[in-house]
Amino acid sequence: MTVTALKRPAAAAAAPRPAATVHAIPRPRSAASARAARLGRAAAANVLPPVLVVAALLGLWQLLLAGGGAALPSPIEIWQQSGDLILEPFYVAGTQDIGLGWRVLTSLERVGIGFGLAAFVGIAVGAVIGQSAWLMRGVDPLFQVLRTVPPLAWLPISLAAFMDSRPSAIFVIFITAIWPVIINTAAGVRAIPQDYRNVAAVLRLSPLEFFWKIMVPAAAPYIFSGLRIGVGLAWLAIVAAEMLTGGVGIGFFIWDAWNSSMLTDIFVALLYIGATGFALDRLVAFIGTKVSRGTTV
Repeated sequence: MTVTALKRPAAAAAAPRPAATVHAIPRPRSAASARAARLGRAAAANVLPPVLVVAALLGLWQLLLAGGGAALPSPIEIWQQSGDLILEPFYVAGTQDIGLGWRVLTSLERVGIGFGLAAFVGIAVGAVIGQSAWLMRGVDPLFQVLRTVPPLAWLPISLAAFMDSRPSAIFVIFITAIWPVIINTAAGVRAIPQDYRNVAAVLRLSPLEFFWKIMVPAAAPYIFSGLRIGVGLAWLAIVAAEMLTGGVGIGFFIWDAWNSSMLTDIFVALLYIGATGFALDRLVAFIGTKVSRGTTV
């Protein structure tokens, strides 16, 4: 025992040492929980603002028409009189008495055929035209004139040619949607850098290989911008055409509801039309982003 230890008081020597403070180490968050938190914040940032805006507009609409005697129905009246069209979109009670979901699918079938043809022909024609500056200057005035013709102006011509409402409606969709696809595709092909063409020449790519490996990826933002415009015009065209040609599509439903003085049904149909058009635009934009490898479309 040392001298210092002998001089320490007994009480001090016997006093217990203070216990060491133990700090809990926070457990790291798992990758799944962190990803879920990011998705939650992103969903709140993207979904909450439009929900609040729509709620405010519905509230204002209800306040303006709450007094009664208005020519247009209020949101509460629409829900009371036509809420079943929203809650039961796929009911079938007869040949013409079907839900709005089936009517939208019928219209989408025609849009799919007409717009698919417009996309195929438009991309092919635009790719050919974009290769020649002289050819592009020659046909551009013609395309600019034809694209300004309203969709319904083509309907009498298509009815006279096809003698049937279904192919006539598909033709109206095709002729309405094809022009932005051709024009944007040609512009995208013209914007391909010359270095890409030089590389294709060095590698001796065939025209088909040049189209798939060089032209489509490089011009994809232009092409899908035209496709987004075209699908919006196609959806507008089918609704307008069905009002005159009849059938079970969503356009004819609006015209039939007007003849039956069912304004609340018309507002519900407009909701279906807007939601479907929004979904089509987002679908084409999503495909374009994947094809162009993240480039903004």
